[in-house]
Order: sequence, then structure tokens, then C-alpha cells
Amino acid sequence: MEYRWLLPSVLLGEGEGERPARRSTRDWIVDTALFLSACGLALAAAPDIAGKPRAYVVTEQVLGALACAALWLRRRWPVTLALVTSLLGSVFTLLGGAGVVALFTVAVHRPFKIAGPVLAFFLLTAIPYVHVWPDPEFGVWGSFLLLATVIMMIFAWGIVVRARRQLVISLRARASAAAEEARQLERERIAREMHDVLAHRISILSLHAGALEYGPGAPPEQIQRAASAIRTSAHQALQDLREVIGVLRQAPEDARPERPQPTLADLPALVEESRQAGMDVTLDLVEPAPSAPTPPEALGRNAYRIVQEALTNARKHAPGTPVTVRVAGAPGEGLTVEVANPVPAAAHRRQAVSEIPGAGTGLIGLAERAKLAGGRLDHHLSDEGAFVLRAWLPWS
Repeated sequence: MEYRWLLPSVLLGEGEGERPARRSTRDWIVDTALFLSACGLALAAAPDIAGKPRAYVVTEQVLGALACAALWLRRRWPVTLALVTSLLGSVFTLLGGAGVVALFTVAVHRPFKIAGPVLAFFLLTAIPYVHVWPDPEFGVWGSFLLLATVIMMIFAWGIVVRARRQLVISLRARASAAAEEARQLERERIAREMHDVLAHRISILSLHAGALEYGPGAPPEQIQRAASAIRTSAHQALQDLREVIGVLRQAPEDARPERPQPTLADLPALVEESRQAGMDVTLDLVEPAPSAPTPPEALGRNAYRIVQEALTNARKHAPGTPVTVRVAGAPGEGLTVEVANPVPAAAHRRQAVSEIPGAGTGLIGLAERAKLAGGRLDHHLSDEGAFVLRAWLPWS
């Protein structure tokens, strides 16, 4: 039985799910202005009912006052209010002001599939109105054309207001989606930087700790160097982690400039750091011609991160094998980064993986980094049994 009570509301486009929100200050001002306008139109039409029977005049006044008072409910039941005022307004003239306000509300707050039939109903009820209240100057049909024009103008005004509101809502939604996409891209960028940096630091920590574990009888100088390297790497890892967490916590208006990012000029220091950790790394850095411009900072940073992650992977999965790093390029040709190392025996490789676990996302992150920079990255096993990682980055 309860569904039968909901049927009229559904047909009129007015259900519980469409209950308006609490009125704002602007809504109160608009509602008050429309209420006063409807009252003013009713008062302006009051002389037209002079000379009518007293019962008719009293009925007109009561219905006109009720219709103006009902405008405070126009946001809750706009269609019902519009149909009732239009039907009664076909006979009683004091309801005209409330009727046009109700029609305007329907045009603003309801789609055309609901507002269109309401407009047709208004035009239909205008026919008996012009017969009851014809204008002596225009006649019946002239009055109908004039009244229909006014109704259509009010309805068109409401449609324009509705279209403008929908446009503003759409623009706000697009701006919100764009802001969320920007935040997601920034999170992904921070995650890539965090993975590249911390994986490098922690892998070096693991190598130095392993050297201390498997060589307890080493000379004191060597133990001191390993302990110093562990302390330095741990301190740098904590500093990098603190900076990343600080970026995630701070508000955009409080954002501080990032610390200087690595470039191609920092590759020798990166290789030397890996050598101190016990790796056998050979760097072949082909310098561009002296007349060539300096590589862009973004290009140098991406190349540095690729080499850094490749060395980290070599420490994890191929410890003790020699690693060759070759970087070459020129403006217009692009920059090529190639890192190669022999593939160790299966048993040795399983042991290395168990000592330094990884998330398995390093190569995926490198491929995403290269793609975002407009380049490409691939890896494969060569005919000589070496694992080769090669990346090409554009250098305009």
C-alpha cells in the first residue's frame, strides 16, 4: 500500500530524495523578493475584481493570499504548486503572480521532461482565463497571445538560470577532478622517488652489514669503514624519508622548495658509492661535445634515477658480478643509458634475493619514469648471458 502513496510524487518529480537543502542567506533573500513580487502583482490586479460579487471577491483575496504564502514551499513542491496555481488562476486573477513564480521555479529546479508539460498546462489554462478576463483593447485571442508570450518569457528565463547553474556545477566538478588527478600524479611521483632513493640506500646498508657479518675477523680499519658507511647510509635514508613524509604532510601553501636534485654530473659519485659498498662497477660516461648545451635538469635526474635503480637491482639479484654502466647522447639524438651485468648462478641468485628482498616494482617504476619523460625502457638477456637494461630519453 505504501507504494501507491509514492506514485503521485514520482509522477510530479517530487520525492523524498529531492528534498532541498537548508536555505542559505542568498536563498532567503531570493525567496523574500519573489514573495513580495507576487504580492505586488496581486495588489496590482486587485482593482480588476472591483464590482464583483462579495463572495467572489472574498474567495479571490483568500486564494491570492494563500498562493503567495505557499511560495515559501516552492522549493519543496514546485510542480504541485505550479499546477494548482495554474488551474485556479484560470478563473481567479489574483493568483497570477504566484503562478508565474511557481512556473519559474519549475523551470529552474526540474528537467525539461517535467517542466515542459507544466508549461503546456499553463498555456492550456490561459485559454479559459482570457475568456473570463479578456482585455478590451486586444480581445480574447490578442490577450491569449500576450499572456502566452509572458509565460514563455518567464519559462525561458528559468531555463537559462538552470543551464547556468548546471554549467557552474560541471566546471566545479571538472576542477575537482583535475585537482584530484594532480594530487594522484604527485603521489605517484613521490612514491617513485621514495622507492628509487630508499631502495638504493637500504641495499648499500645490507651489503655493508653482510660484510661485517661474514667477515668478523677483518682488520679494524675495514670494520670501521663499513660501520661508518652504514651510519652514513642510514642517516641519509632517514633524511630522505623525513623529507618525503614532510612533503606529504604539509599544505600546498606551506610547500617548501625541494633540495637540489641529482644530475648527470652526480653519476661518478653514485658509482663510487657503489664501489665502496663492494661492487665492481665500470662507468663509461661519454661527454657531449664542448659546444653542446648542458643537459636539462629533468633529463639528468631521470638518467641518474635509472642508473641508481639498476645498480640497486644488481646488488639484490647479482651480487659479486661486474656491472657496466654506459651513458651517451647528444642534443637531438637523445640520451641512452645502458646497464649490464652477468646473470649469476641460480643458487647464488636465490640467496641474494633472500638476503635483500624487493617489492618487484623497480623495473615497472623505471618504465613509467621513462614513459613520462617521453622515452622508452626495455630489458633483456643478451646472447652472452648478461642482463641488459637499456633506456632512451629524449634530449631536444
